Amino acid sequence: MVKYRGGRINEEVRKVVSNIIQNEIKDPRLNTLISVTRVEVTKDLGYAKVFVSILGTKEEKEENLKILKKSAGFIRRGVGREVKLRITPEILIELDNSIEQGMHIDSILHKIKESGEKND
Repeated sequence: MVKYRGGRINEEVRKVVSNIIQNEIKDPRLNTLISVTRVEVTKDLGYAKVFVSILGTKEEKEENLKILKKSAGFIRRGVGREVKLRITPEILIELDNSIEQGMHIDSILHKIKESGEKND
């Protein structure tokens, strides 16, 4: 039972943070699609790394990430209100580039497939 607790906490914090970003942060500068891809809470519940994927140009991503990092205290307060834990974890927001990396790998594989078909 203990080994599943971390996964449940991660998922619950992910849902709450996603809801807070989508519905409660009223900053008009957040104008792109932001999704929380995963959350990693440390075993002592001291820190929660929140990985976000931001759709937009490089400048928009940097600006929105900066805004989210400044909103970490507000997000932490919301997590403390919604998730019943002994300690409310400190929120650390990181940019998740796994979607772009996956698309890049897919395009490389597609190019390899096309060059293989031309050689046949």
